[in-house]
Amino acid sequence: MIYLIYLLPLALILLFYILRNHRRSQHHGLVLKEAVQSGLTEPPSLHPVFDERECLGSGACAKACPEKAIGIVNGKGTLINPSHCIGHGACAAACPFGAIRLVFGTARRGMDIPEVKPDFQTNVDGLYIAGELGGMGLIRKAVEQGKQAMANIGKRPRTGAAHDVVIVGAGPAGIAATLTAQHLGLNYVTIEQEPDLGGTTLHYPRNKLVMTAPMDLPLVGKYKVGEIDKEALFEIWREVVAKSRIRLNLGERLEGIERDGKRFKVRTSKGRYDAGAILLAIGRRGSPRKLGVPGEEQGKVVYRLSDPEQYRGQHVLVVGGGDAALEAAISLGEEPGTTVTLSYRSNAFGRVKPKNHERLEAARQAGQVRVMLESNVQEIGAAEVRIEQKGEVASLANDAVIVCAGGVLPIGFLKELGVGVETRYGE
Repeated sequence: MIYLIYLLPLALILLFYILRNHRRSQHHGLVLKEAVQSGLTEPPSLHPVFDERECLGSGACAKACPEKAIGIVNGKGTLINPSHCIGHGACAAACPFGAIRLVFGTARRGMDIPEVKPDFQTNVDGLYIAGELGGMGLIRKAVEQGKQAMANIGKRPRTGAAHDVVIVGAGPAGIAATLTAQHLGLNYVTIEQEPDLGGTTLHYPRNKLVMTAPMDLPLVGKYKVGEIDKEALFEIWREVVAKSRIRLNLGERLEGIERDGKRFKVRTSKGRYDAGAILLAIGRRGSPRKLGVPGEEQGKVVYRLSDPEQYRGQHVLVVGGGDAALEAAISLGEEPGTTVTLSYRSNAFGRVKPKNHERLEAARQAGQVRVMLESNVQEIGAAEVRIEQKGEVASLANDAVIVCAGGVLPIGFLKELGVGVETRYGE
């Protein structure tokens, strides 16, 4: 009887853990099934691979992942939401059994990674890469790479060029590199194609948690930050720029790079620069994919939705068929007085999350979003857009166009410059 008094609580505790783990496994299994059904099974960058022989299903990896990309299925760590993984690697550091390996690409889809030396220089003398383009999506590591790359550029012999370096990109790596360049007294130019700083994080949804860590920045010192959202991180970057007085040429797009002996001729949308070195601190998203139709050069055409509220009461056209396009259309449709049309060239939304598809259908039935499948934008006018659908052309009142057609990867651009690129398949 005495033994039963002690064994019964232990049995109840054990039963509780068994039932809890079973429910957790079922939930994570459903998330994985939804990802498979949506075709969203390929992680975009660095991601974990689990060794089932070493994994004991502690769940430490899942707890460490702010993106909720990892779960425990049948007692083993699993990437249940691959498209949400941003490659910060916190899961591998959290695993108490060393059962996680971080790799680029998968056996089915390789990932192109530029060849970069330990000093962040490519095989092209004077051309450096830091941050996400080199495969590093984690903010704190991108910051360190930007600093180190610029420190190495600062050691290069002067070429007599008007500028010591042109920095392309004003994300974490580009800002850190710019701070270092100013600290070293280099003559630099930093260009950013977006109208604001922040790099890839500009395209994150509002209030999205950003995995970062304490940063030690030249000129401004240490910033003790942990997990913060996108908006809070942007405030930090703006404070850094104000304190340091670094120069950032926002809204200036890189258009070409030519080699001129030991120097580079850099062509942008706003000018030309003569540089002794170049640091590419751009994201893997590259330049936004454009429609290539008349009128697209107008200021009312943008390639991401930053704040739905600014379009309140307007006629808005959203173009695209991925999750970003659907989420943009749904968000805009919730704004009072906003007329939203979603145009997509195919006859169905294939690779989107079922929940987004359901939300879009609810918005369509509620009259918040008009959906035009098998349609193509023909022309964007000052106050209207012309859209062709199944042979017929309609003219719609329009105040703004949001194109969510993805980006043109910069890998081809790198190859044109002579940069070596290797394809990783789960390595």
